[in-house]
Amino acid sequence: MVGKKSGKALLRDEGLERTDNNMDLSSWPVVPAINQKNYYTDYLKRDDQYLAFRLQNEENRNRMTKKAKDHDRALAMAKTTDLGMAEAEAEMDGDANMEDAEEAATEALGSKVVVIHIGSQNLRIGLSSDALPKTIPMVIARKSPTNESEDQEEPCPKRLKLDDGTELEPEKKFGTDFSSQYTTMAADLKTHMRQNKRRTLPNSKEMVINYNRRTVPETISEHNDPLRVEWTEIPDPAPEYIVGQPALRIPDDSKPRYKLYWPMKHGWCNEQDYDNKRLLFLDMSIILEDAIKTQLGLTSKKDWPQYSCVFVIPDLFDKAYVTQILEMLMSEFAFARVCFIQESLAATFGAGFTSACVVDIGAQKTSICCVEEGMCVENSRVNLKYGGADMTELFVKMMLYDHFPYEEINLWRRYDFLLAEELKKNVCTMNEASVSVQVFDFHLRIAGQDTRKYTFKAYDEVHLAPMGVFNPSLFENSKKLKGRRNLIARSVDIYDGSPNDPTSAAQSEILTMLAPPTSQVNGDAQANTLDVQATPVRSSQLNALSRVQEAEATPRSSVAGSPGPEGTPQAGAATPAPVQTTSQPRAPTVEERDDILPSYPLDKAILTSIIHAARSDERKMRDFLGGIMVIGGGSLVNNFHLFLEERLQLLQPGFAKEIMIGTPPRDLDPQVVVWKGASIFGKLSTTNDSWISQLEYDRLGHRLLAYKCMWAY
Repeated sequence: MVGKKSGKALLRDEGLERTDNNMDLSSWPVVPAINQKNYYTDYLKRDDQYLAFRLQNEENRNRMTKKAKDHDRALAMAKTTDLGMAEAEAEMDGDANMEDAEEAATEALGSKVVVIHIGSQNLRIGLSSDALPKTIPMVIARKSPTNESEDQEEPCPKRLKLDDGTELEPEKKFGTDFSSQYTTMAADLKTHMRQNKRRTLPNSKEMVINYNRRTVPETISEHNDPLRVEWTEIPDPAPEYIVGQPALRIPDDSKPRYKLYWPMKHGWCNEQDYDNKRLLFLDMSIILEDAIKTQLGLTSKKDWPQYSCVFVIPDLFDKAYVTQILEMLMSEFAFARVCFIQESLAATFGAGFTSACVVDIGAQKTSICCVEEGMCVENSRVNLKYGGADMTELFVKMMLYDHFPYEEINLWRRYDFLLAEELKKNVCTMNEASVSVQVFDFHLRIAGQDTRKYTFKAYDEVHLAPMGVFNPSLFENSKKLKGRRNLIARSVDIYDGSPNDPTSAAQSEILTMLAPPTSQVNGDAQANTLDVQATPVRSSQLNALSRVQEAEATPRSSVAGSPGPEGTPQAGAATPAPVQTTSQPRAPTVEERDDILPSYPLDKAILTSIIHAARSDERKMRDFLGGIMVIGGGSLVNNFHLFLEERLQLLQPGFAKEIMIGTPPRDLDPQVVVWKGASIFGKLSTTNDSWISQLEYDRLGHRLLAYKCMWAY
């Protein structure tokens, strides 16, 4: 019988005895687990932990230190010169006050601040000390085998033809839809004029058509034309590109050919006409650089680091656009400091208003935003894709419908584009008293040809063309979304990958109304599957908006003619499935859908913006309705403000007495109000928090925008 073994023998025989030197397996310290019941961290919870705030506090401390040293130095010098203490302090304070006054005067002058406002058609640039900006076309002409009119298969406005290429009658050139809408608008205008006791002739249209049919142009030799155009001469060797106004005056048949490029289109980056993103922003930087050198006189780029820059961005902006502009201004132009300001906020600065509903009608986009106490109301921002250029095209289309004598007009040609803009400015009006059969004339000037003088008659076209903003389905909307998101992807959150471009409840509501009806699933219509990522709309707001919608139903044709860009899902496929699972991708929200063109009647869009800004507060509603400010070049049509005021009073009869539409004060040009406000903003001493310096940008990049912008970036 085997005896019982001791514990020591068991460890030895069974191999369980410890034979190491009792040291730890690793020299790394062991971190104990966190007690998750009560733990606390102050990471990024104090202002002094942000670089932007630390640098600002450091600058303030340096300023205080310098002042204290100057004070001590003045006292020491007073003792050596046997001056009394009181006299020395008084003298020192006087000198310090003079220095502060001189420094403040130099800073307020704004001579070292460049203010830039980019539009779809024009660039406005100047120093903050200037009274008015320099305005140049936002266009660049590059060498190309063909020009822009030769590249386009169809003229602008687009005309219909038979299958064999035969020209149609002017009344049939633009389709039955346009013809019926135009006829309805003309009949409504005649009815309205009769209600206002205005005289109308029953055969006005016939008089216009008969006169335009038989009129022939008169040829004027070049030496007899006192207002002949100076065309841009191409030097030898021909430059690679030409910028600004000279680019618009290049003859279409120049040798070599030049093609015009517009980096901005409809308030977006022009992704339709460019092949790559790099060339798009290269053209934009070339235009800005040329403007700074020629218009501001800063010919040496070595001097630019001494200047700061205030850049105006849209209210509803693309973050990718803002970050690219910031990189351009900091890296390429090497400005000392840069800050951004939104268009509507800059407009209130320029007009001197604290609260207003700003309606900015530009060349190719219209933005609406309510500003309250120096801040844009986020949910009131609206961006519509039409403007003065659409009015011009519609006016030409209506004139061609009524047998315009110059029927070969094509807005893709440079001289025709400039002619149409001039005609719209001189002829169009919103004053019903001016609607009558009138004779107008214009001179057609083409490079290398004699001038031709045309006379034509017009009746209600001069009034109905600007009215297109209240019926935007008349505009040519079929190509406005072409190329969208082809070059510049949507900005997304770095953590969850969701889009993080700014949104607005008012814009979402408009897009929801314009969205095609949802598809039918299992015989039942889906519920409202469009997720509006914004502040929920209260029932009272919906009730208020329903009164707006009862006045006139929004036509669906404004969306039907706007197909989505290539590669985007169609309307039916874009709606989310009725059953969502974790494996399926999230359906796009209404702001993320790029197949919906924001084209909505102007008067209804203004009310939608104000309703979301007031948030059921009747006092705010009355304040905003009584403080509507219309700016932008598209608002320069005669009597536009009074006509818009009348339309709003018809939609909101309960607030008819409060509705008031004003113009910028001090006889400011409505086109430069935004730039003027940005220049004032650049001179304010309280804007130190908004400036982004080179040191900050080198360390943090565009992440600084979250701390430096005055709004929720």
